[in-house]
Amino acid sequence: MPLLPVLVVAVVVFVDVATQAGVPWLPLLAAGPALAAATNGPRGVICAGLLAALMGTALSIGHAVPAREPTAVVSALLAVTAASCLASAMRGRRERVLAAVRSVAEAAQQALLQPVPETVGPFQAAVRYSAAAAEARIGGDLYALVPTPHGVRLIVGDVRGKGLPAVGTAALVLGVFREAAYDEPDLLAVVGRIERSLARNLGPDDFVTAVVAGHTEAGHLEIVNCGHAPPLLISASGEVRPVEPAQHTPPLGLRALSGQSPGLQRLPLAAGDQLLLYTDGVIEARDRAREFYPLADGVARHASDEPARTLTALHDELLAHVGGRLHDDAALLLLRKRTEEERVAVPSGPKTAAQIATTAPRA
Repeated sequence: MPLLPVLVVAVVVFVDVATQAGVPWLPLLAAGPALAAATNGPRGVICAGLLAALMGTALSIGHAVPAREPTAVVSALLAVTAASCLASAMRGRRERVLAAVRSVAEAAQQALLQPVPETVGPFQAAVRYSAAAAEARIGGDLYALVPTPHGVRLIVGDVRGKGLPAVGTAALVLGVFREAAYDEPDLLAVVGRIERSLARNLGPDDFVTAVVAGHTEAGHLEIVNCGHAPPLLISASGEVRPVEPAQHTPPLGLRALSGQSPGLQRLPLAAGDQLLLYTDGVIEARDRAREFYPLADGVARHASDEPARTLTALHDELLAHVGGRLHDDAALLLLRKRTEEERVAVPSGPKTAAQIATTAPRA
């Protein structure tokens, strides 16, 4: 028996008995089965409807009203119960369809946005992703981090537009990136292969902003920024500064229109330094006063030696800034270069957090 509809019926009965108003209060008993349709299945609706009908009949007999009036009330209650059963069944069907869509979306996200290893090469890594389409859980933002024979390489990007077309473009970019990252020793060649693939497959108004980065064996960080927001470099001392591109380059897919080629930046990356890559959904998130989220200030407040903890704090603060719901896809990927002591203490194999939890000894 559903609790809340029963409570509603009980309140109506109590008011009717207390006021001795008779029939005028009895139609309110229909609120019981109507409410049950929003919270329970057809069986719960029927129980609430039968209870309301029984209470209506008992109250009518107690008030000694003419038989015609309680018959009309009970008939109305049964009609509301039948309609509520249908509404409950339809709601249950929609919930099952939504659950199936969510399951497919989660499978698609796991295939498209593969888990980022907790440790890879000389780095600790963490990622947080939130899609604006909350029910779909996937969107047009993309990220990937892969160990290759040429060092650790990663990409963070933002596809113009939303919905399934954006997801398809993101899948295309990530597929080309993962192949090229293994094949091409030059990071600019990786970007070139993505550009050529997009030029063949995108429409004239479509493009992808992205930052492609790689860590060489010499210990330098290489960055190619294609119209994307500049990454943030966090030094071991806590200083935060943006890595502005040496030359402005158009987004991926638009090189043929501009005739500009991307430039390669090389940065020294010391032990303890961190690099944060993100998408526009983070820095363009507004609060009620229409103020943008101050990402650099948030990083300065929450930076720690654990990337996962840092991103959790940033993500929670970002949601609080916008009031709990993002209006654009948002991705954050943080790398931290480990010290020699940390690399000796923790092997550099690409284990995810889930894998570490699975292989940990149980008490």
